[in-house]
Amino acid sequence: MMERFRTVMRWVMAAFYAAAGIGHLLQPEAFLPIVPDWVPVPREVILATGVCELAGAASLLTQRLRWIAGVMLALYALCVWPANIKHAIEGIHLPPIPDSWWYHGPRLALQPVLIWWALFCTAVIDWPFRGGRT
Repeated sequence: MMERFRTVMRWVMAAFYAAAGIGHLLQPEAFLPIVPDWVPVPREVILATGVCELAGAASLLTQRLRWIAGVMLALYALCVWPANIKHAIEGIHLPPIPDSWWYHGPRLALQPVLIWWALFCTAVIDWPFRGGRT
């Protein structure tokens, strides 16, 4: 039962990261306004994040790379948090993303859930379901 749940979670996460990766590669300029000023070569960083998202999505679906994909996607979600914070605090408008705290508040609050999700669906952690591997 738990393994089926993790499998569904991995496929959903893989679809999410694949879509995000394609977006970063096809329209890097759309993401430039939310890149913090301290990030060097922002366009290239956006392109690199797209490649990382696609690699992570593909790796989630392989048994051999699944565990490391979970760790790396969790770290990735942590690393892009500053862009999400800048997006929210500076009120940067990026259509079609809503420009309100009804969007930004939950997005910022749920970033730790995205980190947990990557770790849980790849069996890096079992929390909060101790002994949940079946």
